[in-house]
Amino acid sequence: QVQLVESGGGLVQPGGSLRLSCAASGITFSVYAMGWYRQAPGKQRELVARISSGGTVEYADSVKGRFSISRDDAKNTVHLQMNSLKPEDTAVYYCNAEWTRRGNNYWGQGTQVTVSS
Repeated sequence: QVQLVESGGGLVQPGGSLRLSCAASGITFSVYAMGWYRQAPGKQRELVARISSGGTVEYADSVKGRFSISRDDAKNTVHLQMNSLKPEDTAVYYCNAEWTRRGNNYWGQGTQVTVSS
């Protein structure tokens, strides 16, 4: 059974920081590309950051220079360090695991991030 469990969300003031974590089980973590997506009320889910199995990273333009994604294959975890948070970063953040070669794609349940004073 595949599980992706996010943690680390919460309420933070503008300019603050949060670190999201996603713990994966039931998959061969090292072969999966791992990503963080977010969905704000009334908007479509969008890619925030993604890290390939080989460590190549990509970011949405809106978070470049503020967010950093990393992975620990020994612990089957992926992290998203979010700095200089803005109110527009408010959303539910979802962890994603994708193995394109097999067509496998899994989602976590999401964690709420609220940036407000």
